[in-house]
Amino acid sequence: MEALVSIIVPVYNCEPYLRQCLSGIAAQTYANIEVIVIDDGSTDGSDKIINEFVAADPRFKVIRQENKGVAAARNRGLDTLTGSYLTMVDSDDIIEPDFVQSLLEILTANDADIAICSYDEFHFNLTQTHADSRRLSADEKLLTPNSSLLTLTRDEAIDEVFYQRGITHSPWGRLYKASLFDGLRYPEGMLYEDLAIALDLLSRCGTLVCCDLKLYHYRLRDNSIIGQFTRQRTDVLRITEQLKKKVAKEAPEHLPAVQSRRLSACFNMLLLCPKHDHSYDDVRDLCWKDIRRLRIACLKDPKVRIKNKLGCLASFIGKRLFLTLFHRIG
Repeated sequence: MEALVSIIVPVYNCEPYLRQCLSGIAAQTYANIEVIVIDDGSTDGSDKIINEFVAADPRFKVIRQENKGVAAARNRGLDTLTGSYLTMVDSDDIIEPDFVQSLLEILTANDADIAICSYDEFHFNLTQTHADSRRLSADEKLLTPNSSLLTLTRDEAIDEVFYQRGITHSPWGRLYKASLFDGLRYPEGMLYEDLAIALDLLSRCGTLVCCDLKLYHYRLRDNSIIGQFTRQRTDVLRITEQLKKKVAKEAPEHLPAVQSRRLSACFNMLLLCPKHDHSYDDVRDLCWKDIRRLRIACLKDPKVRIKNKLGCLASFIGKRLFLTLFHRIG
């Protein structure tokens, strides 16, 4: 009997895109799936679209809860799933019909714990309906018999993610063995919740396999939570600080990689803080302090990405000039 694959779809007010997302899931060539849609307190027409799919396809089920955020929605899905494997799909994104089948074949053939596909990004006008959006055809997948695979050990995968060398900590675009999440859940009430558990999740892996098949399509939206700057965006500073302390104590061999990720977070938040809003001065001071503390070690580390090294070099001109220059460029 084919293994059951659970697909978790958190939904919050995604009516313009939801039908296209769920249609792509329903059309999977791998049939033995359960689709757990978590309606996280939607107030638009998302609930009606979800009901249509639940009524038409017994593989779909819906769980409704008060709005608690995407981490809580994913956790609810993790608490509910019954599959041996799982994947997560954001409710405004699109997966190819062979997304599940391809990743499951890759994962099982390589005795891996996680299989990751390539993805692309596309824009979508909020005033459009799903029927007007870009149509995805088989020609756009760029699937070839010679598609390449990259196999990574646990330690290699941790370095790839935290040095930001191509593999992200995002929960989508990959298939997991469900057992990886036994006793592991996303921290609720904060952003970058996927980064917060990335180390623990990867530490449970034996092997991770990446393929270059573009099976996932990530929708860019100007009004997404991560597309707007609020103080909650600075959660990444708290998370990377916690990760740094955890690694220093439990896995010091990965400390340089985590410090590189911390440096990225500091540069990012420093430049995203509203230029003339002094209520963020504490964030700027914290970021600058850590940039100065970490820059020499990161400049000496050959694994640190060029973007971080250039930022470190630029930081020697001083905080005021650095911010004046780079805010102007931005």
